[in-house]
Amino acid sequence: MKKLIFSALIAVMVMGCKEKTDKKDMDVDSDPNPMANSDEMAPEVIEEGEWQVLFDGTNFDAWKRYLEDGVGDAWKIEDGAMVYYPPKERKKGEKYNLVTKEDFTNFVLSIDWKISEGGNSGIFWGVKEVESLPEAYHSGPEIQVLDNDKHPDAKNGPVRQAGALYDMVGPSEDVTKPVGEWNTCVITVDHNTNKGNVVLNGTEVASFPVHGEEWDAMVSKSKFKGSEHFGKYRTGKIGLQDHGNIVSFKNIKIKKLD
Repeated sequence: MKKLIFSALIAVMVMGCKEKTDKKDMDVDSDPNPMANSDEMAPEVIEEGEWQVLFDGTNFDAWKRYLEDGVGDAWKIEDGAMVYYPPKERKKGEKYNLVTKEDFTNFVLSIDWKISEGGNSGIFWGVKEVESLPEAYHSGPEIQVLDNDKHPDAKNGPVRQAGALYDMVGPSEDVTKPVGEWNTCVITVDHNTNKGNVVLNGTEVASFPVHGEEWDAMVSKSKFKGSEHFGKYRTGKIGLQDHGNIVSFKNIKIKKLD
């Protein structure tokens, strides 16, 4: 009798353990831990959700030459940056301005730039590829990239200096790093609020409207007065200027606002 009771107790214990094991396995399969690896995944998900990488230091997949296919040999990738080397020989009127393959309307653009000694370049937005327009600047407004100390354009006033909305709004102060060092430029263009600004190395140096009567008034006082295409396109490409000098760009990303 005692042997029978002992056997019955063993059976009950085995069944209880099996039930707990089955329940544990079922819980794992049907209700996985939603926080698993969250510390690793969250930053990546947030980054991809907000920013679109236009240049990650490895390829030119997002870029092309203005009015051309491909990038050409003048642009190189060195140490995670795209570097423009002006060709020693080029055909008359041949340019190597780069533009994005994709169009953008309202955005925040973050880009690092480094200019050569005495160098000049620029960052465009709203560029429209029109066959009759040989240069990206004929349609796209420009944020100036410049060696303020040694390029003669800096002597033409703040509206021609680094960080300026070229020939229209000058920077409030010169916060550029010495030639050979990287500058971080963040450009916002928002047609919904009709506001644009430039933050250079952490300091807001320029703000401006991006369309309408105030914009037209600024254009009318600039070298672009009377242009049929300049600043007319709310949607267009981001561009990087070939101004005949060595210039480097890296860490290029954009956040769409609309």
